[in-house]
Amino acid sequence: MRHNIIIAGFGGQGIMLAGQVLATAGMLEGQNVVWSPSYGPEMRGGAAHCTVIISRAPIGSPIVSEADAALILDEPSLAKFEGKIRPGGLLIINSSLVRGEPSRDDIRVYHVPATARAEDAGDVRTANMVMLGALYALLAPVGREALSGAFRAICPADKTHLIPLNESALEMGMAEVSPKEAPSVAASPASAHSAARQSR
Repeated sequence: MRHNIIIAGFGGQGIMLAGQVLATAGMLEGQNVVWSPSYGPEMRGGAAHCTVIISRAPIGSPIVSEADAALILDEPSLAKFEGKIRPGGLLIINSSLVRGEPSRDDIRVYHVPATARAEDAGDVRTANMVMLGALYALLAPVGREALSGAFRAICPADKTHLIPLNESALEMGMAEVSPKEAPSVAASPASAHSAARQSR
């Protein structure tokens, strides 16, 4: 099994940290991983995205030309990356900041108010963990234990007090999508897109 994942937004949203957590979780499970960051010209506020590949088999190329899932945390990233998702793939949108709708009807779309839920958790900066929680619930590219262990593994010693906060954000992301039935694109792409819109 192999998972190609895109995480995109702007600098300051923890895009790279989310990718590092996901890649580290794969490593903790003994899987092969590739994490590839990409920054805009600005360190904070500019475009930022990363790709993560998690695979049981050796990875021949670090390039993600077609993603199984994309986590989109801001409006510009939707137009830029929705075309890179494979048909039948997964698109998770931070509906707190993204008002536009995807133009495709051949992918599974979920709207998660990640920024709002992060504020509920106690820190708006945990929106990235809310999105990872939703990804885990819908795709499970890594195990739940590995996901928690990954954050603990890369968390600096002076930031360990943030672990419960991030755990809470993960759980909120899972809760946003877990009770909802995943829309099927195989039977009717148009109806799947309509059903996914209702998950806002």
